[in-house]
Amino acid sequence: MDDFKKFMSQYGGMVIGIIVAIVLLLTRFYLLIIGIILIAVCGYAGHYIQHNKDNVKEKLKNFIDRL
Repeated sequence: MDDFKKFMSQYGGMVIGIIVAIVLLLTRFYLLIIGIILIAVCGYAGHYIQHNKDNVKEKLKNFIDRL
């Protein structure tokens, strides 16, 4: 019993993470999570581009010139 307590105190987070990952994969809930993350990243990118137009234009121009 002491071995199990020691194992759970060291690796309990990993065991819980594996169980959560398995549940997400089985329910295909990960597609919703990826969608939410994609929406947040695109929203942040749009906000950044809107407020830093000159910097973005300059960086894009430099990037295209290197190609």
